[in-house]
Amino acid sequence: MKYKANTKRYEKLIYRRCGNSGLLLPPITLGLWHNFGGKNSMPSESKKMLFRAFDKGVTHFDLANNYGPPYGSAEANFGRVMNSDLKKYRDELIISTKAGYDMWPGPYGEWGSKKYLTASLDQSLKRMKLEYVDIFYSHRFDPLTPLEETADALAQSIKNGKALYIGISSYSSKQTIKMNKLLKQRGINCLIHQPSYSMINRWIEKDLLNTLKKLGIGCIAFSPLAQGMLSGKYLRSIPKVSRISDNSSLDKKMITKSYLFKIKELTKIAKKRGQSLPQMALSWVLRHQTMTSALIGARTVKQLDECLDSQKNLVFTKKELKNIDIYAKEEKINLWAKSSND
Repeated sequence: MKYKANTKRYEKLIYRRCGNSGLLLPPITLGLWHNFGGKNSMPSESKKMLFRAFDKGVTHFDLANNYGPPYGSAEANFGRVMNSDLKKYRDELIISTKAGYDMWPGPYGEWGSKKYLTASLDQSLKRMKLEYVDIFYSHRFDPLTPLEETADALAQSIKNGKALYIGISSYSSKQTIKMNKLLKQRGINCLIHQPSYSMINRWIEKDLLNTLKKLGIGCIAFSPLAQGMLSGKYLRSIPKVSRISDNSSLDKKMITKSYLFKIKELTKIAKKRGQSLPQMALSWVLRHQTMTSALIGARTVKQLDECLDSQKNLVFTKKELKNIDIYAKEEKINLWAKSSND
């Protein structure tokens, strides 16, 4: 039986304007970094998550060329679902992809050259069975490629009709200003920046958020739950099904006594607000006026629903924010720091 979208899908979420653009995004975006890969088809639970998200008003699905595993499989699986079930809703969807990290062997398979970015976008469109993506990102700053060349490739993607908007990810404030200027010189606006940001990874508060506000660029925070470290799942032991057990992007060494103490105290604050810790963590990220959306990952429909329910309580008192600040401290978990430090 083919999927049919909920007719009341737009009744609950309050969409946010992305910077100074005309584009509205849902406050929660579903990312396909993990759990949507596989060589031949998307896992059934992941497919259910796509449908549940859209049924609840989530119009934005975020991918990248190397999402899987294996590389490219998340896009290929999404393309199959797009072709079989979501094609008639294409004009209601915001689909983004990125290029910048390792994708294929040899000197042209990563970073920020025009050769790589152009080839990667062509491959992504083919895998997803799309004529264009809504947002194409430079996934990371490349210190060895002139920023002008990266800007040329991004601008070319719009001029060739392969992307509607341009974004950047994990760029420092300084490099964001430079890229924004270069894109404007090419007649293109930088729509959005995608940095890592959470209660225990607060680097963007130093200057990037102010820079984005001044430039009129939207912001979508990825890893707002610190890859599950703000879920409370590690309080007692390390679950068999988790990023740490998978040995994918987290290390056991990150589960320190300092971290566990902070999570326990933050959980208490969340409970007083009538929220779970993940829900409060998402609400906290979205408290910024500049923040357009929070980009989540999920393993199950139940996790997805819990995250979406964060929208039921987005208001913080000054006292709550002050108490949160006591425990919402850096835990040295920013795996993408090098790109934003260049």
